[in-house]
Amino acid sequence: MQGLVLHALYEEEGLSAGELGRRLGLDSATLSGVLDRMAESGWIIKNVKEDRRVLDIQLTDRSRQCRDKFLKETVDVNQEVLSAFSTEERLLLIRMLKDLRK
Repeated sequence: MQGLVLHALYEEEGLSAGELGRRLGLDSATLSGVLDRMAESGWIIKNVKEDRRVLDIQLTDRSRQCRDKFLKETVDVNQEVLSAFSTEERLLLIRMLKDLRK
């Protein structure tokens, strides 16, 4: 779950917790716990905006320094998983996953 949050923030830093939850398809209770753990372990900073109900999520220097390695490892894992499938199965799986994102 934390990897998904990092990936989303690598794509666009400074998302609100609500927008992050919408993008990841997570309810606020689940996301809140994940964000709390990530903040406690130094991966993100939760900034409260003028409206105290809105959190702005920022990456820490630690998470920025890990960005390239994290993204490369994600690509490597995806390639390893996809290698078990035929070309036709890979294309079908990728298409189905893209449809699920919509």
